[in-house]
Amino acid sequence: MMPVASPSLVRKAPAMILDPGSPLYMRWFYLPRLLPWLIPFFLNLSPSRLGPITEVLSQVTFDCNDQHMALAKGTAAERHLTRGELVTLYGQEDDYRSDRLTIEIRRKFGFEPRCIGRNELREREPNLGPAYTFATVFDDYTWLTSPGDYVANLFAHYCAQGGTFIRGKVVDLTQGPMPSVTLDGGETFKADKITLTASVWSGPLAKKLGVKVKVTAERGYHLALNNPAFTAPQPYMVTDAKVVVTPMQNQLRGAGIVEFAGIDDPAREELVALIRKAFRRLYPSLNIDEMESWMGLRPTTPDSMPVLGEARGAPNVLHAYGGQHIGLTIGLKLGRLVAELAGGRTPNANLVPYSPDRF
Repeated sequence: MMPVASPSLVRKAPAMILDPGSPLYMRWFYLPRLLPWLIPFFLNLSPSRLGPITEVLSQVTFDCNDQHMALAKGTAAERHLTRGELVTLYGQEDDYRSDRLTIEIRRKFGFEPRCIGRNELREREPNLGPAYTFATVFDDYTWLTSPGDYVANLFAHYCAQGGTFIRGKVVDLTQGPMPSVTLDGGETFKADKITLTASVWSGPLAKKLGVKVKVTAERGYHLALNNPAFTAPQPYMVTDAKVVVTPMQNQLRGAGIVEFAGIDDPAREELVALIRKAFRRLYPSLNIDEMESWMGLRPTTPDSMPVLGEARGAPNVLHAYGGQHIGLTIGLKLGRLVAELAGGRTPNANLVPYSPDRF
């Protein structure tokens, strides 16, 4: 629910960008291309904008647990959903208390964590490293034991229900009474409604419709340890490293880092090393030498809100992208809202803040 653009980033961002050990990284040659996105991003880093943005994000996050449970129920995907706690780790209690604005926003939406100290942390998990002496515990959290299998199982269920899938690179997109999609092989498909949901590639495709949206690739890194000697009892948010460590099926996975760079730029090993360092602080006794890593592209807007709905000048093309760090979390809610729009129904939600025209 908390946006990427938060007031605490105002004072931290300059130092973080200049610090090679920071979880926020920018490739300087990419800055001129990023500026049209970066300027409105910084304009959203104010306390006055935080409230309205979190209100809007809460519309698509408040029932995300139930959304996933309902869709997966009765399918093979259901077994990959686990419900439990989220523990947020801090070096010391002052690190938590100093972020008063975040505490107040979470409290406003009913998120009041239980605070625990080092002794209880050790009782809960003896393997935890000494760097963390304070934590907050949030109940009713849901995570996936295998995100890839979860999505694959949902897709298999879709196909079993008669759904079809065609793989191809989209080279053109048109709007109008009968919008169309053209693939690189020349094949063209027409429909009453088309949904544009192409992650970081949505911006260039929207441009073909004459719609200028601001969405960039906020690159994130992942490290996965297969068959670890021990694992976390529940997901940890490691605040000093900005890394989330999640126990998964035969795997312990860490994900984090914000890197601003081109879509096709190669991954940087030094950023992978930052997550490896976070693992070592979290679990000093765990052997993490053999880990697989990869980099993903988070489609992020300057105001941290998704793009959803139809642009005024491009009828019958529905936009649905820009999920930033919570893309999988809110994906089902966006899908339901898009389905209602495509079916000519009026959703029980104010979609104006998500409009493609807001840029």
